[in-house]
Amino acid sequence: MNAVLGLFALVSTALAAATAGAQFVKGNEAFQVMPDGSRVAETQPLPTASLGAPCPAAKSGCAGCGWKMLESQSGLVECTEVFARPGNCRESTYGTAKRSRVWIVKLKGEWMQCERPDITGKCISLRGYPISAVQ
Repeated sequence: MNAVLGLFALVSTALAAATAGAQFVKGNEAFQVMPDGSRVAETQPLPTASLGAPCPAAKSGCAGCGWKMLESQSGLVECTEVFARPGNCRESTYGTAKRSRVWIVKLKGEWMQCERPDITGKCISLRGYPISAVQ
């Protein structure tokens, strides 16, 4: 019985590690691995209009519309908005926790949001959603 439990734990750990290692969107132009093995990640530029203070990723309720999954220099992060500003992103929990997520990618030079980490699925332009302001 202990051998079966040990094998189950080993397989579970291996699957979690494999899932955690596969945290990228294949075909995302904003992320590249260079020939020397270094990673280059581009994030969506901030708009020219001024933005309010970012909602910190550590504050509960800040990702009410779901987490925005972005590639960064340090790897995959989940952010409270489509811009990777200081404080609004945290380490990814993809593969370890179920959350509402949208994947922010760059395709054919345009920033898009995809419902899954797969560019062959449903992806729509970020330009279709203007930044709202409290009037």
